[in-house]
Parts: sequence; C-alpha cells; structure tokens
Amino acid sequence: MFKKAWQMKLLLNIWPPFLFTGIRVVDVADDFRRAKVRLKLSTFNQNAVGVHFGGSLYAMTDPFFMLLIMSRLGKDYVVWDKSADIDYIKPGKGTVTAEFIITDALIEDILAHTAAGEKYLPELPVYVKDAEGEIVAKLNRTLYIRRKNQRNSYG
Repeated sequence: MFKKAWQMKLLLNIWPPFLFTGIRVVDVADDFRRAKVRLKLSTFNQNAVGVHFGGSLYAMTDPFFMLLIMSRLGKDYVVWDKSADIDYIKPGKGTVTAEFIITDALIEDILAHTAAGEKYLPELPVYVKDAEGEIVAKLNRTLYIRRKNQRNSYG
C-alpha cells in the first residue's frame, strides 16, 4: 500500500474525512509498527453537550490497523476492516489521542493463521485517551486477512 511512512501520514492528513473533522495523524513509524492520531475538540466535532462527538472518536481509529498491517505484509495479502465496536468510557474533552501498535508477535500470528490460505479475523483493541492519559473510549476492530492466491487477487 504505502512504501514510505511520510506518504501515509501526508495522504491521511489531507483525506477529506480526516481533514474536515480535525483528525490529524501525528506520527507513523518508518517501519509501519506504530501510528498516533490526535483529535482536538472544536465546534465542528462536539456533540450537543459540548464533548467529543462519538462518530469522530470512532472515525479517528479507522483505517489505521488495516493500513499498517497492509504495509507490513505487502502485496501478497488481502487486509480489510471487517467490523468494529466502541465502548464510550467517559466524555471526551479537549484533545484526545489513539495509538496503534503492530507487534512482531501479531505479524507472526497473522502469518501462521494464513499460511495455507485461510482467512484470519484478529480482533485488535485500541484506546482513545484524553490529555491525562485516561481512557475515553475502547474500540475493538476486527480485520479480515487472507493470503492472496495466484488466480484471485481478492483471496
């Protein structure tokens, strides 16, 4: 997908769903092992009671796991966001962040589960935190991952 981390950061920061909601990619590690996203509270992303709109909190976590894993695995794999759920823990005020970490153990797990062409549906948690590091929302994002076969590029 992306060859360089700076390309991912730049393109996501100008992508309209992020650009117009105030979602900013703060960092993408050169080796695609980590990304960090920030969302500042503004009149454009607050709800009726003046805290972060839940849809913005949800959106700030999409599509990072998919893109990071695609960049790590390469073109021989199909990686899709399949589903997600969100648990709102407390009202989000001020600036909130989310960090996505792709460990070597996760990549090894994916490779083991897809070696014979099977689909794999890992569920990956991500936490949206406020400036004090307290959890505002917990999301579980489920991915669809499969090694491509030579006849069908969609696995």
